[in-house]
Formats: sequence, C-alpha cells, structure tokens
Amino acid sequence: MFFDEAKIYVKAGDGGNGVVAFRREAHVPRGGPSGGNGGKGGDVYLEADPQHNTLIQFSQQIHFRAPNGAHGRGKNQTGAQGEDLILRVPIGTVAYDDATGELLADLTVASQRALVARGGRGGRGNHAFKSPTNQAPRIAENGEPGEARWLRLELKLLADIGIIGVPNAGKSTLLARVSAARPKIADYPFTTLEPNLGVVLIDQRDLVLADIPGLIEGAHAGAGLGHAFLRHIERTRGLIHLLNGLSPDPLGDYEAVNQELRLFNPQLAAKPQVVALNKLDLPEVRARWPELARQLRTAGVTEPLAISAATGEGVPQLLRRAADLLAEAPSPIAAEVAAVPAARPGAISLEDKSFTITREPDAAYRVRGAYIERIVKMTRWEYYDAVMRFQRILEALGITEALRQRGIRAGDTVRIGEFELEWSD
Repeated sequence: MFFDEAKIYVKAGDGGNGVVAFRREAHVPRGGPSGGNGGKGGDVYLEADPQHNTLIQFSQQIHFRAPNGAHGRGKNQTGAQGEDLILRVPIGTVAYDDATGELLADLTVASQRALVARGGRGGRGNHAFKSPTNQAPRIAENGEPGEARWLRLELKLLADIGIIGVPNAGKSTLLARVSAARPKIADYPFTTLEPNLGVVLIDQRDLVLADIPGLIEGAHAGAGLGHAFLRHIERTRGLIHLLNGLSPDPLGDYEAVNQELRLFNPQLAAKPQVVALNKLDLPEVRARWPELARQLRTAGVTEPLAISAATGEGVPQLLRRAADLLAEAPSPIAAEVAAVPAARPGAISLEDKSFTITREPDAAYRVRGAYIERIVKMTRWEYYDAVMRFQRILEALGITEALRQRGIRAGDTVRIGEFELEWSD
C-alpha cells in the first residue's frame, strides 16, 4: 500500500515555570530576588528527508510531543530549553492545519525544514519583576503552553512527466519499457493502484516519469482511483497523455480525461501534453490510426504520436518529444517554494489584545481572547502579587470595565480559557 496521506497531532513543549527565590547567603544582607526564568519549550519541525519515500511511519504513531522546558531555579538560574522535535518526511510533503485548512509547509528540497508548532516561552522568575518600587517581588509566571495542532500531511510525487490516461491504456507497460521500474501489469482496468516512478535516459537527458492510476469520468469528485492520485500530477512539468488504441472512442477518452483535470485543478489542464496512441502493434489499431490522427489534429493536438509500449515502436520519438517539452516548460517547484515559506504558522500576535464577552447558559461570563487566555495560563495564582498583576492587566485591557457594563456583580463567575474565577470588587 502506498502511504501518501497521514493525519498527526503535534504538541510543542510548554515553557518551564519561573520561580520565587531570594538570596540567602552569609554576609549578604537583603540579598534580593534571585528566582530564575523557566526554559523555552521545544519546537516541532517537519524536515524533508530523501531517505523517506512514503508517510508509512505515521501509520503506527500519530501523536508527537516535544519536551517541555525546565523550571527556573534559585540564584537566577534559567531552566534548560526543551529539545526540538524533528519529524522527517519525504521530499514533496505538504502540511496543512487540519482544523483550518491553512497551508503550513511545502517541502520540496532535501533538508528543507518547516516550523509547525512553536514551544512556549519560559515563565519569568521574581528577579525579572524587580523594580525600584518593588525590590522584593513575590511573583513569578507559569511557562507559556506550547502550540498544538492536528496536521494533515499529503505527499506529492516529484516527477518531470506524468503519464496519464484512462484505465488499461498501457501506462504501466510504457514505464516498464523505458525504465527499470516494474509496476504491476495486467489486462484489466485499475491494475495500477498506486503511483510508480521511473528514471529514463534519452539522448543524454534524464527524465523522471510517474505512472498515475487511470482516470475515469468523475475522478475529480472521487470516482474510481483518480481523486486519491490526481495531486501527484500537480508537481509535474508536463504530461504524456496515453490513449488506448482498442478503446471504442479514443478521442472521447482524451476529452474526458482533460475534463477531469480541469475540474480538479485548472492548472493541470494547462500543462503541456504529448499525446500518443498506444498498442500500434495490433493490426486493427494500426489500421485506424490515420483517421484517429486526423480527429486529434481537429481537436487541437498539433502532433499526435502512435506507439507500441509492448514492442517499443515509436517510444524513442515519444521520449524525445517529452524531453523537448521539459526544456521549454518552467519548473513549478521554485514558484511553490517562494510562495510558501517554511515559517511559523498561526502564531498568537502579542499586539492583538482584542476580546469578547458572552453569557453562558449557567449565567457565567465567558471572556475570550488569545492574549488574555495566554496571560491567565501563565499566572501563578498562589502568589498574591501575581493575582494583583492579573487584576491590573484586566483593567488595562478594558475587560474590567466591559464586565461592569454587562452588569457583573460580586460572586458572579467569570471563565477565561480553562480557568473559572469569582468576581469581586
């Protein structure tokens, strides 16, 4: 089975907690605060690795967590940073945020790396809160939670030329004829259940060909095997469109396959094609070729070819035409890499301090906002100074006034993220 899709959960490490500590050394009166900061949590990266060919490694394990940062210590000692977690994937892997569909990474070059979940920063110890007006602060922060998300991974093969056509057109036979690839070959539709790659050398030029499972009407919507494999054509720079010489209507097959390409992705139909009728070794196919060539030219195919993948007749000319096509076609990979930088996705902006307030069925007030939810997680509630600092943040953001305008009273419940607080004036 060809594993070209996977869904995995990644969780970056949480930051370590800051601590409250004071210097307690002989002959050092009023030593002051010495609580160190927590260490940053480990990040989660995807890295393109040429030694991986499929996503099979994610069929057994789907949850991945980076280590947390260590807690701070006294004497201003900062906690150790959590080690980054690197998940190695095949070249050609595309990563999406499963919840939003956002494209996070497109890894097309060996060793290319993308950050898909950032570790939380370490909480500050009380030494960081020292000021001229508060020289002995009893306050520290919890570490920031690391980012977490479900990723949808898709593998798109990196091939120069995709061989497309209806089932049983002879695509696998052609690939076996021109390369060392040995795909399964039989005289019935859907023999090819997964894409196959083969390397071809023609006139000192090398090509990578991909044999794509046959396309039928409705493939763009999931009919047959097409929907699962159409994306493998997206990376190719050109197409060999192979027609079945024994089909009752080869021209109709040609138009149907192109229609499926247009419906799935209009850019696929715009890729340059070399169109060839296969099975020329059969007398009935050879007899009908002149008329079919005329029909194809009428349909807009400038130079249709006829070949026999079984005997090799016409195959060198087909490969030379494909090589010439590549010389003129631009590479889509460079454009994709430029358009999709391997950078941090979905980060919380510290500038966005907006919030909303709603009432829940039990009459509790629910405050939502990325910034305030982050602050409430990092607050050390066991320290009075930390609670007072959180109260000042609520006032500075305008949340306190907004709750009063909504009619909040002493004893009412306020929920922020996973925390439930009791309102008091």
